[in-house]
Amino acid sequence: MGELGPEGGKPSYWIGVVSASHVQQGVSGGFAQMCHGKSAPLRRMQPGDWLVYYSPRMEMGGGEPLQAFTAIGRVMDDRVYEYAMSATFVPYRRNIEYVPCREARIEGLLDRMSFTSGKRNWGYPFRTGHFEINREDFLIIAEAMHAAIR
Repeated sequence: MGELGPEGGKPSYWIGVVSASHVQQGVSGGFAQMCHGKSAPLRRMQPGDWLVYYSPRMEMGGGEPLQAFTAIGRVMDDRVYEYAMSATFVPYRRNIEYVPCREARIEGLLDRMSFTSGKRNWGYPFRTGHFEINREDFLIIAEAMHAAIR
């Protein structure tokens, strides 16, 4: 896990907040898409960085509450590209190599992660839709997800 990224620097670790049904579309297609299709979050990530998806709900705009980490993968390249989902919705995407994992509820991890431990309003950073976490928090999440991190 201590490997260097392709540019020789250490990888960064990110959380993307996306409904579980949309995460599954990304995992199936090998891409990341978040924040209503904006390019900025995708451009912040670099090849070799890791992305963990957190899904507050099963479906976007309502749906059954989930509050779980639902997928984990690595940024494959430096391409951020548009993808026409319809005539009126052309979101940005980024290629991700997802690794096998299990869903992990956040509830059992709140006291272990630095960005949530001891915080009554632990959900606040998730409102941004995309944020960076430290390596230690990433490893806690990856372990809880039984992710095959290499």
